Amino acid sequence: MRILVVGGGGREHALAWALSRSGRHRLMSAPGNPGIASVARLFPVAATDVEGLVDLALEKSIDLVVVGPEAPLVAGLADALRSSGVSCFGPGRDAARLEGSKWFAKEIMDSAGVPTAEGKVFTDTASAMDYIGKDPADFVIKADGLAAGKGVFLPEDIQEARSILAGFFGGDFGNSGLRVVVERRLSGREVSILAVCSGMDCVILPPSRDHKRLGTGDTGPNTGGMGAVCPPPELKDDFAGLARERIVLPVLNELHSRGLDYRGVLYAGLMVTDEGPKVLEFNVRFGDPETQAVMPMLGSDLAELCIAAAEGERLPARCLGRDGACTCVVMASGGYPAAYGKGYPISGLDDVEDVLVFHAGTAENGERLVTAGGRVLGVVGCADDLGSSVEKVYGQVGKIDFEGCYYRTDIGG
Repeated sequence: MRILVVGGGGREHALAWALSRSGRHRLMSAPGNPGIASVARLFPVAATDVEGLVDLALEKSIDLVVVGPEAPLVAGLADALRSSGVSCFGPGRDAARLEGSKWFAKEIMDSAGVPTAEGKVFTDTASAMDYIGKDPADFVIKADGLAAGKGVFLPEDIQEARSILAGFFGGDFGNSGLRVVVERRLSGREVSILAVCSGMDCVILPPSRDHKRLGTGDTGPNTGGMGAVCPPPELKDDFAGLARERIVLPVLNELHSRGLDYRGVLYAGLMVTDEGPKVLEFNVRFGDPETQAVMPMLGSDLAELCIAAAEGERLPARCLGRDGACTCVVMASGGYPAAYGKGYPISGLDDVEDVLVFHAGTAENGERLVTAGGRVLGVVGCADDLGSSVEKVYGQVGKIDFEGCYYRTDIGG
């Protein structure tokens, strides 16, 4: 097949790498990045340029488009491609509202009987604070719209809650934060589920766990993700099946009842509570950095799964996994997730051994590789067990350097 991967981050590098493993497909990417260039031909078309991507897919006779980021899906890229006769792995605009509006996702879950936290939606600070009351630490405050993984806050006191809400309603997140979802904070361990979906059918990829907080010991602000492991060590063997039956299939059936045919990956961020798994959020694309840890553990042919889902065909009953575990450590720019510098030379990539390095925010300046994003690289170690994969990745990540580089030292702990 001729496959076009849309996007240019670490998630897309991991997807392109996985799609290339069989050696049977010709890969292209738009816009891609220097890492993706090692397995795919790059084209300078932005991931948000719907018309340009459709034109590129038609010009290059693309058989399958795999969309990485959420923004083009919410903008209707999948609809435009399908209308032009191009198979797309990604949901249409209406179904993409599962990520484009957290309150829409809550409504779908309520209708489908899917367990999630109690919450309400607000458009002003006073009403939200009345709901929060005197115990802000019992709540989570979220932007209703897209916020690049940075629109979730865990206030610890009333002053902090007011400040967070003032930022949302003051335009810190643009239109995405003008509606805010406030919900009860759940306790437990987080697990990420990636489900490849074909209408009302789905298959679950190996579960993973993301580390969202910036600092070692789960401190500091939430980020897009500072690392991930696959699989979480304490999960029971039937967890994927449980998530499929209780969470993913009910949501797909509810969407179908509303005339929405979901074809793509559905990401379910779960909290494993004493009462069982409950949904924290849905994304309509592969998780980042979970994808970097999951793809090496995938035993099935990713391209075959994606084309079957894109064309609405039956999926296999289960996904083939590999034995062992993977740990991904994200190397970030100093200052991330706030302001950070760019253009710093990256050294040491030729020195690492027996790990995968996925490019998340890199660029080429002449013959030099330089930083170009908040999250710069994802370094992945795979081994027979989680402890060994952690040891492997941390034995190599320190060999890579760029000005202001930062990474957590406790991923997998």
